[in-house]
Amino acid sequence: MSLPRYAAGRLLLGLGQVAGITTIVFVLTEALPGDAAVVIAGDQPDPARIAAIRQQLDLDRPTWQRYLDWLTGLLHGDLGVSLISGRPIADRLVDSAGVTLLLAAVTLLVLVPLAVALGMLAARREGGPLDRTVSAVSVALYAVPEFALAILLVAVFGVRLGWLPPTAFGADLLAQPSVLVLPLLVLLARPVCTISRLTRAGLLDALRAEHLRHARRLGITGGRLWLRHALPDALAPVVQQLARTTDWLLGGVIVVEAVFVIPGLGTALVDAVSTRDVPTVQALCVLVAVTTVLVNLAADLVAFRLAPRTPVGR
Repeated sequence: MSLPRYAAGRLLLGLGQVAGITTIVFVLTEALPGDAAVVIAGDQPDPARIAAIRQQLDLDRPTWQRYLDWLTGLLHGDLGVSLISGRPIADRLVDSAGVTLLLAAVTLLVLVPLAVALGMLAARREGGPLDRTVSAVSVALYAVPEFALAILLVAVFGVRLGWLPPTAFGADLLAQPSVLVLPLLVLLARPVCTISRLTRAGLLDALRAEHLRHARRLGITGGRLWLRHALPDALAPVVQQLARTTDWLLGGVIVVEAVFVIPGLGTALVDAVSTRDVPTVQALCVLVAVTTVLVNLAADLVAFRLAPRTPVGR
């Protein structure tokens, strides 16, 4: 199968996934307990006031009519208006996305070279002390939940030792990059373990392939063999795992943002759920869904190009 044909098929599948997800998101958010009109009514939750708010916000209309209006708005790029603030949801997402994108970009910039380098070192010393150490640390670190690691780092380095800011509350992330250190360590912990182990396994499999044995017979050894011949064959599963990691990062990393008081997409989602701001919840979920589809499409195309003889390429 050619790359354009494969890309067209994956794109059509992605569009179907987005269509299905939008319907599921709307149904599930409509099933959330509580009522935004009651939240907005505040200290005066009398029935007449609540009814007036519901009419003002079009909450008294049938669900199917609101779904069609919402879907039409999405097709025209309109994410709607927040029920609580009255601001366009797109403005809120722009304000929050910058922080999450910054944190995700820094994490990926550190993650990729670090994890690949660890995987290569472990593969080159297969069965040795370094390989066993990397494996043991990876398993132990992966078993620690993000919230537990975050709280531990805050308690030790932020509160007891005072080396780093414990939270990002009120801080300018660009002017005070030190507030990103602890969140960055939490975000790196699991992906480094996963990607380094995948790199190691992929390199060991690649080195046993026939074309690598032939390269050795031709006298190709050392760094040239590892970097130019073995590493590209090992990167296909790494790229796909990296796509899943990117989804996780762009999804807001709710726990990390909550612990370190980072005003990103995760915090915006928690606030929207707690106030029953249904349009904002719907917009955030659709944003994450579309991002997931696009990132995985890009990862599949890269994997197809890197490993055309794998099942992905067939």
